[in-house]
Amino acid sequence: MENILEVKNLCKSYDSFSLKDVNFSLKKGSILGLIGENGAGKSTTIKGMLNLLNDTTGKVFIFGKDMRNSEIEIKKDIGVILDEGFFSEYLKITDIPQTMKYIFENWDEALFFHYLEEFKLPKEKTIKELSSGMKMKLKIITVLSHHPKLLVLDEPTTGLDPVARNEVLDIFEDFVQDSDNAILLSTHITSDLEKIADEVVFMANGEVLFQKETNMIKQFGLIKCSAEELSIIAEDDYLKRKSHRHETVLLVENLEKFQEKYPTLHAQRASLEDIMVLYIRDEKMNQ
Repeated sequence: MENILEVKNLCKSYDSFSLKDVNFSLKKGSILGLIGENGAGKSTTIKGMLNLLNDTTGKVFIFGKDMRNSEIEIKKDIGVILDEGFFSEYLKITDIPQTMKYIFENWDEALFFHYLEEFKLPKEKTIKELSSGMKMKLKIITVLSHHPKLLVLDEPTTGLDPVARNEVLDIFEDFVQDSDNAILLSTHITSDLEKIADEVVFMANGEVLFQKETNMIKQFGLIKCSAEELSIIAEDDYLKRKSHRHETVLLVENLEKFQEKYPTLHAQRASLEDIMVLYIRDEKMNQ
């Protein structure tokens, strides 16, 4: 399957933080989740790949084109949501189409108002009067209404209640039903990615630790064991380890294979959140 996005050896240095040779790719027709704790480099990576930062090195290809050489052309077909403000807070929602139609050739006013109805946003209110959840819905509606091919979203479901989050996730899944479209979704709400992501990129300390298909991640498992049980487990049979007061938790890459070898040990499927915690708090690498 053709990649819609390729990030190659992306680097950016600050006084106290650096992106270090960040590499990942995003296939057409798919959703790629970008995860990691706060400060891992997710937002910096997104801004770097969108050419919003100075002094970055590396290459970014979107739609097969070099971002540095074809930025204006590329950005016509990207929908972006970042942490920063979107519009003046004193604009009414109904004022937005008058602005957007001059920015995007493919702006679809009818689609914009369709989404306003679907998300039940009050058309005559100013942006300042909206709740944080409503503001995020408005951002999502706006980026979808110029028919982008790639969505780049930084924490798009933050501030939404569970019902609204599920509505938004459904829209994202509908968006990639078109096999020419794709989504890069950075979020700390890992349960959202477990529902819709096809692949996950995990970042820590400015580096990519892995990129894996979610089907592979579903094979990961947690093993909770006593000190005595830990002594019989070969170190090569688990990836990460974290000690608690009365037990040790291990992360294994293939739960079924582990259970075949150690059938008496307590085991369960690992969530994305479990995997993040075990990778970041791992004791095995520090022994």
